[in-house]
Amino acid sequence: MLIPAVVIVFIYHYLPMFGVVIAFENYDWSKGLNGFWTSQFVGWANFNRVFGDPEFSQALLNTLRISVLKIVTMFFVPIIVAILLNEIRNMFAKRTIQTLIYLPHFLSWVVLAGIITNLFGPDGVINGFRSSLNLEPFNYLTDNGSFLAILIGSNIWKEFGFSTIVYLAAITGIDPGLYEAAMVDGANRLQQTWHVTLPGMLPIIVLQGVLSLGGILNAGFDQIYNLYSVPVYGVADVIDTLVFRKGFQGGDYSLGAAMGLFNAVCGMALIVTSYMLAKKVAHYEIF
Repeated sequence: MLIPAVVIVFIYHYLPMFGVVIAFENYDWSKGLNGFWTSQFVGWANFNRVFGDPEFSQALLNTLRISVLKIVTMFFVPIIVAILLNEIRNMFAKRTIQTLIYLPHFLSWVVLAGIITNLFGPDGVINGFRSSLNLEPFNYLTDNGSFLAILIGSNIWKEFGFSTIVYLAAITGIDPGLYEAAMVDGANRLQQTWHVTLPGMLPIIVLQGVLSLGGILNAGFDQIYNLYSVPVYGVADVIDTLVFRKGFQGGDYSLGAAMGLFNAVCGMALIVTSYMLAKKVAHYEIF
């Protein structure tokens, strides 16, 4: 049963690692596969180009900004929603809401980008409403500030429901006797949440927060690529999209490979660090 999964991982995750050599060559794509071992070896020259490229510096800054905003918002929002859902006593309503909020997780960014464009685009629903109020149309997807807000907001909308499940599971593991003891002591619902629910969730909260640090250089290629355009490159062009533009669209495969390798090495270091912190702080071990 494992053979199909092993084959897929080998083909799409391990075989492509051979392409790392391009980052150290002046790769001639016209030679096809022969270019891997016949192209001129240039050593660290491509990395010098990467660190001297102002677009890369901007993309790195954008990656960190977007990633941090996503990590912070996706840290607090699911916790708050999980606590609010836990307070709903009608099980049918609770399960219905829970199902509705995590359904967007299963939609691809291609589909969601179409929905967002139909809402915020020049001819979208919101501009149609503005026109009915005799207001000038505004393209939210080409304005730097609006686009960043849409990027973070749509990520919350898509992912917070699924992340909420983790915290709801943590809440169900809290001993009901603790709530009964708190009620005997005269604690109201807010005090029970503060002194019983949150401390009971704390180990999972710490674990989720620590593990999220490993994805700080992953700003979300699928989402950004399907939504951004040239006017918002200044705030939305991240390392992954820059690698795609430089490598595949620009044909500079060596530069794109060097950028991708730098991102991968830093990402691996962050993941290892996050797991080490998780083991030390939350006593979580994956191996």
